[in-house]
Formats: sequence, C-alpha cells, structure tokens
Amino acid sequence: MSAQVLADVLSGRYIDPQTTKPVKVHVERVHIAPTLAGIEGDLISSISLGPRITLVSDPRTHEVLGARVEQALVKMGRLHQMLFVDTPHADDVAVSKIRAETTGCDSLIAVGSGTINDLCKYSGALDRKPYAVFGTAPSMNGFTSANAAITVKGHKKSLPAQEPLGVFLDLGVLARAPKRLIRAGFGDSVCRATAQADWLMSHLLRGSTYNQVPFDLLADDEAALFAEPQALMCEDIAAMERLARTLVLSGFGMTIAGGSQPASQGEHLISHYAEMMAPSDFPPSFHGEQIAVATPVMAELQNRIMDGPAPRLAATTVLPEHLEKHFGHELAQTCWRDFKAKRLDRNLAEAYSEQLNQNWDQMRAALAPVMRRHD
Repeated sequence: MSAQVLADVLSGRYIDPQTTKPVKVHVERVHIAPTLAGIEGDLISSISLGPRITLVSDPRTHEVLGARVEQALVKMGRLHQMLFVDTPHADDVAVSKIRAETTGCDSLIAVGSGTINDLCKYSGALDRKPYAVFGTAPSMNGFTSANAAITVKGHKKSLPAQEPLGVFLDLGVLARAPKRLIRAGFGDSVCRATAQADWLMSHLLRGSTYNQVPFDLLADDEAALFAEPQALMCEDIAAMERLARTLVLSGFGMTIAGGSQPASQGEHLISHYAEMMAPSDFPPSFHGEQIAVATPVMAELQNRIMDGPAPRLAATTVLPEHLEKHFGHELAQTCWRDFKAKRLDRNLAEAYSEQLNQNWDQMRAALAPVMRRHD
C-alpha cells in the first residue's frame, strides 16, 4: 500500500481530500530498490539533467556509491567534473565554494545524504540548476523536500531551495551505512507526532494553514517501522525500505505543505538551540540524533500542557539587547529578524488566552488522536 501511495504522488494521482485536487510535486522519479548496481546510467537518463553534470561527493560517499555513478556518467559522456567536499558542512561558506566551482555545468548530482544533499539542492537552486541525489545513508528526511538546512553566519536556518529531479536509493548501501546514520534517520522520523500536534495547535488557535495530507502519506509505514526499530540495525532490507520510503514521503509532505511545518516544530527549535549554543568541546552529533532526544522532551511538554487547565499567554518581553547578551552581536541580529514577527503584544496574548479558555476542551479533543501520549 505504501509503495502505491508513493507511486500515486509521483504520477499526480494522489488526491488531497481537503481540496479534492491532486497533490503536486516536481520530482520526476524516485527509485528505491535492493540494489542499483548496473542501472545508474538508466536512472540518470530517465530525468532531465542536461549534458554536463557535476558529481558532488565526499571521499566516503564516493567510495560506497559515487564511483559507480561516476563510471556511468563517463560511459554516457556526461561527466563535466568531479567535485569532492572533503569535510562537508552545510553552511554559507560551502555553498559559495560549490557555486564558484560549478559555473560551467548544467546540473548537479549529489552522492550522499544530509549535508551533501542540502548543499547541492541549495546551491543549485540559487544558480537555477537542477539536481538529483543518490542517497548513501537513511539519515534524514530532506531527500525530496524543497528546503535546505543551511547555517548562515552561525544561525541555522531552513531556507527555500528546490526539489531534486530524481531520488535514487540503493537499499543495500543504506543498510550498510554507519549505524549512527541509520539511527539518525529513524530519529528524524519519530517527531511526526510532536510536529503534527504543534502545527495543528497553531491552526486551532491562530488560524494558520494546516494540511492533513503530509501525515496521511506516512500512516501505512509508521506503525510497522516503530514496532521493530531494531531490524534497521540488522541490515534488514524490508525494514530499510520502510524507513527510506518514510523519509521520502516526509520530504514530499513538506513540499505539499509549502514549508517544513509537518516535520519541524518545537522539537526542532530545541535541537537548533542546542546546536547553536553548544560549547566548543561538545561531542559532534547528527541532526536526527538531536531530534531523537528533543522529541520526547517536546512530547513531555505537550502532554503536561494537555493534562492541565487552559494555558494563559503573556506578552513577549524579549528585546534585541536580551538576544545580544545571550547569543552575541552577529547571531543576535539574525535571530531577531526571524523572532520579531512572532512576538505577542498584550492585546494578542489576552485574545489568545481567552480563546484557549473558551475552547480548551475542544482543542484537546482534536489534538488527542495525533499526539504520542506518555501513558
């Protein structure tokens, strides 16, 4: 059933029940298979990348899959250049470097996962060059999304980017990925409940847009995936297929929603804050690992709120000077630009509090089915 859902989304046959119209994505092809060995060239030829392709990888991803893609491109006569990112970081410096070194190509192929994928999708979007990705680890849900997590002057942001034309996932390669990367992908999937609860609450309280489709896409795989997570550690291809499909469909959900709302809410704010404020000697961690820890924290906060009386909101008292004292001058400026539009004045805080007081039971009833309860 889940494979059919994916096929229907790609073909334009999946109908949004709210609008009664087909959902629209711009990915031309997704191919998830036990192996892609020998068909890399066919997959590349099935999408519209143009004749001059730059292949972007790091040494490890090139070893596990990039060399096969390189051989296919050479055989096709379409390899414009190889670009190795030795120690990739998804930041504005790396984006500038990739853009400077890919001026002569028509498109990019990313061989990798989170960082390499985000760098290519964002760099390509800025230069209006399409891209495709051959994933090497099931470490995040950004393969098919139209946004990229890029750190700009120390401030981690989710920036508008582009969808790939093709997403190609070799389950054998994914299953042999480092265990921490597999756990990170699973961790990036567990926040569905907290993200959905936050987004739905925003809709109920503030009237913000909300779409059920991103969560419906995940429903068929979620129960089985969460029931046997240990199978992912045993190179179980069926379990890996469920995770890979979940990550792909989660990315589509963000595209359908027009933003990261279905997969990134309060738990991601906790993660981003921890990453921004981590001391210099803090052990490095993957995004999905952070989300795996932040999600139960957010779930506990949500449960405490749901189990209590209607909350009362107060006007925002944080000022630019408070952010500067906490984050430093440069980072405070970028944070304030994003934060100031979300501040509550006294009148709005009182209006929301009154709405909560009047409708709290109805809101809790609407939220209960989507939340992950602590009991």
